[in-house]
Amino acid sequence: MSLIGQLRLFHSCYLSNPPANRPIYRAIRRSRARKIVELGIGDGSRALRMIAVAKRASPGRDVEYCGLDRFEDQAESAGPRLTLKGAHQLLGDAGVRVRLVPGDPPESLVRVANSLGKVDLLILPAELESPSIARVWFFVPRMLHRRSIVFIEREQPDGRRELDVMPRQTIDGLAAAGAVRRAA
Repeated sequence: MSLIGQLRLFHSCYLSNPPANRPIYRAIRRSRARKIVELGIGDGSRALRMIAVAKRASPGRDVEYCGLDRFEDQAESAGPRLTLKGAHQLLGDAGVRVRLVPGDPPESLVRVANSLGKVDLLILPAELESPSIARVWFFVPRMLHRRSIVFIEREQPDGRRELDVMPRQTIDGLAAAGAVRRAA
C-alpha cells in the first residue's frame, strides 16, 4: 500500500469524525473484513468510509456491502434522508458489490438473513435492544462465523450514540430468547 493509502487508513481509524465510528474502521482494518452489513445507513458517509477502509485493508480482494434502510420512507425528523436511488449512485461508485434493501431495517434483516450468508462485520442500531423486536435476534447467529464482529449503537445519557462490540454469548442469549418467543 502506498504511503498516501496508509495515511488515509490511519486518518479513518484514528482521526475521522465522528469519533464514535472509529472503532468500526479499526475493526475492519484489524480483521480485514470484506463482507459488511449495516442496518440504517443514514447519509451513506459511514458506509463509504467503511468500504474505503475494507478495500485498503484487503487490497485486490472483493468487498461486499449490504445496507438495510427505510430510505424514502424515513420520517422527516430522522435527519437527512438518502433515497434508494441516491444510495445506489453514491455507493455504486465505490467499486464494490453493493446490495441495498429498502424497508424497516429489523424486518428487512429477517427477510434477507438467509440470503446474506456469513458476514464479517454487522452494525446494528440501538433500536434492536427493544424487547418488542426480539425475534430479529433469532436470525443474527446464522449470519455470523467464528471471527465475525457485531457492533451495536448505544444511546448515552448525554444523547450521544456510541458503538460497542457485542459479545457472541450475548448474541446467542438474545437469539435463544427470540427463538422461545417465536415458538410460543
